Amino acid sequence: MSDTAVLLLSIIVAIVPTVLYIGIIYWFDRYEKEPWWLLAAAFLWGAVPAILISFVLNTTLSVPLLLFLGDELGQAAAPSLIGPPVEETIKSMALVAIFIFWRSEIDSPLDGIIYGAMVGMGFAMVENVYYFVQTFNAGGVEAWGVNIILRAVVFGLNHALFSSFAGLGIAIARLATEQWIKIVLPVLGWMTAVFLHFLHNFTVTLGSGFILVALFFDWGGVLLIFGIIVWAILQERRWLRQYLGEEVALGVLTTNQFNTASSGRKRVSYLFNTLISRGFRANRQAAHFFLQCSHLAYTKHHWKLFQDAKSAQEIAELRQEIAQLAPQLRQ
Repeated sequence: MSDTAVLLLSIIVAIVPTVLYIGIIYWFDRYEKEPWWLLAAAFLWGAVPAILISFVLNTTLSVPLLLFLGDELGQAAAPSLIGPPVEETIKSMALVAIFIFWRSEIDSPLDGIIYGAMVGMGFAMVENVYYFVQTFNAGGVEAWGVNIILRAVVFGLNHALFSSFAGLGIAIARLATEQWIKIVLPVLGWMTAVFLHFLHNFTVTLGSGFILVALFFDWGGVLLIFGIIVWAILQERRWLRQYLGEEVALGVLTTNQFNTASSGRKRVSYLFNTLISRGFRANRQAAHFFLQCSHLAYTKHHWKLFQDAKSAQEIAELRQEIAQLAPQLRQ
C-alpha cells in the first residue's frame, strides 16, 4: 500500500467515528442548540492550532526530561508528565475564549460540556491520523488495524471526555453567584482533565497488561460525564417548565405552545410534522420559535441569579419576538 493510500485511509477512518460522536454530542443539546459556527470554531481550534502548539511544546518540554532520565525512560515518561498538562491547557484556551467573548452562549453546564467535547473531538481526529500513519509505517497493516480500533473506537471519546470537564468547570463558574466558585471551578475542571489524561497515558504506557485499568478509568469517566449530561438536561427541562409556565399566565404563550416548547420529544414531533405538512420554511420558523422560548427561559434564570439590567432587557425583547412568532404556529 502506498504512503498516499495509507494517509487517505487513515483520514477516512479518523473522520467517520468523529462524525458519529459529534452527532451524538450534538443530539444531547436538546433544548437550545449551540451556534454551529461556534461549535465549528471550537472543533477547528482542537484540530489545527491546538495540535500544532501542543506538538511544539511537547517536543520542547520533553528535552529536559530526556536529558535527565535518558532517551528510553524519558520517552516513556513524557506522554504522562508533559502531554496532559500541555494539551489540556492548549485545548482549554478555546473554552476560555468562548467564556470571555461569547459567554452569553453558555447557558447551562451542558453547554460547557458540549464545547469542551467539540474541542476534544477536533484534537483527537487529527492526532489519530498521525498515529495511524505512524503505526502502519512501523508495524504494517495488522498493527494499523489494531491501532484504529483502540484509538478511534475503544478510546475514541477520550479527548472529548478530558476537555469536557474543563468546559464543565467554566460553565458552572459562569452561572455561579459566589466569587470563590468562579475562581475554583475552572481550575478544578482543568485539573480533572489533566488528571484523567494522565491516568490514561500512564496506564497505557505500562503495557498491554494494563489495558483493562485504562478502560476502567476512561469509560468510568465517560459514564460520569454521561450522568452529568442527563442531570443537566433534566435541569434545563425544569427551567423550561418553570419559566415558560409563567409566560402562559402572562399571555405570551398558549398552553399548547408551552407544552410543546417544554418537551424535547414534542418539539421534535412538531418540527417533523411541520416539515412534512407545511414545508421547510415553516419548519425553520417553528424551530426558531422554540429556540427563542429556550433563550427566554435561560435568560429568566440568569436574571433570577444576578438581577442584571442586561437580562431584564433581553427578557422584554424575547417576549416581544415570541409574541410576534407565536401566530405562525398552528396550535
